[in-house]
Amino acid sequence: MGNSAIDSGLVPTRVRYRVIGMLGLLAMVTYLDRACIATLAPNITKDLGLNKAQMSWVYSAFGLAYAFFEIPTAWWADRKGTRLVLTRIVLWWSAWTMMTGAAFSYVQLLVTRFLFGMGEAGAWPSVARTFSRWIPLKERGRVQGVFFCGAHLAGGLTPVLVIFLNSFLRWRFIFLLFGIFGACWSIAWYRWFRNDPSEHSRVNAAEAAKIAEGRGPVVTDHAGWEYWRRALGHPNILPLCLSYVPNSVAFYFCITWLPTMLSEKYAFKAMSLGLAAGSPLILSMVGDLFGGMATDTLSRRFGLRIGRATVGITGNLVAGLAMIGAGFAKDPHLAVALVSISVASTMFTLGAQWSTCQDIGGSHVGVVSAMMNTTGQLGSIFGPPIVTALLAHFGNWNAPIFAIGCTFLVATICWLFIDPNKKVFN
Repeated sequence: MGNSAIDSGLVPTRVRYRVIGMLGLLAMVTYLDRACIATLAPNITKDLGLNKAQMSWVYSAFGLAYAFFEIPTAWWADRKGTRLVLTRIVLWWSAWTMMTGAAFSYVQLLVTRFLFGMGEAGAWPSVARTFSRWIPLKERGRVQGVFFCGAHLAGGLTPVLVIFLNSFLRWRFIFLLFGIFGACWSIAWYRWFRNDPSEHSRVNAAEAAKIAEGRGPVVTDHAGWEYWRRALGHPNILPLCLSYVPNSVAFYFCITWLPTMLSEKYAFKAMSLGLAAGSPLILSMVGDLFGGMATDTLSRRFGLRIGRATVGITGNLVAGLAMIGAGFAKDPHLAVALVSISVASTMFTLGAQWSTCQDIGGSHVGVVSAMMNTTGQLGSIFGPPIVTALLAHFGNWNAPIFAIGCTFLVATICWLFIDPNKKVFN
């Protein structure tokens, strides 16, 4: 029997926490599929006869497709809701994760990863859209932190898991296994989730009222030149988008070239390589959680602008200095520690970054967050080939490390111009 107070609607139900749990699991599956290719890169390049430049473009193919289809998919989610859209996204990317294991040539692998990126595009803006409808305004920062914590837990453990699986499975079967996880999630999501709390049979009136407090009305105008003029021309959009690029650069460095750098520059091997490569994303979990709590606490006490900008400025400044310091480090373990601190510091900003999208986006949060995430994909598109170009030109790994550090300092400046109180659509 249920609790009578909850059944009568006096005490809020907690269905929204199950939504957070489902999306946290989604984040883990997302990073599991993305991060495994870097750890398996030596096997893939050997079997298919690829060089570093070709592998860089394989990484970039995903980011290119992701960037192209991010905004259209998010626009679709704003119009149709995220129950159907996220189901389609996860089914698609799971299929192409499995197809990655079936690639037998450079061109086939390139096309497969492009189609993978096409399918995954719009996932995180759809998550932001879901949170904007299901999470009370005062809880959004910490919820974003929990979401990214799940993502980075999976990303950090993936190298170790993949190395373990690769000891008795070929790399092709690992992609098949990971793709199955996503397909199972999408079926469970479509059966259980509803686009709005009011549509879910297990949400009582008290929880629905708590979620709706401060949420704002639903706006259904998603078309026309005036819509896109306001979306693209608002003064918050450019600095918000540019501030997100370094985060994407750092993350994609972790899941593409970091294992190779640790192997070539510092001679990490086998399981120690997996632990070292995974440590930045493992430590990022601390940044995710504390960053989300910090932006919510500061916003309640000092207002949205200070609450969001203080976290954005502090996190990026520490990230930049730590990454530059890693380039000077001679000791392998100190270098790994500084890279980990840098990546964790940029992840400290994610709660503020994505909550700002919800603050200024309202009912159009999918499109607003997609514009930010699309710009961030510049880091995934151009980051891997730029790393190889700098490595080839300067002959050492310090040059790309210094370049990544400088992008964080640019993001620090961007946060001076972001005001979450100024909504894109009134």
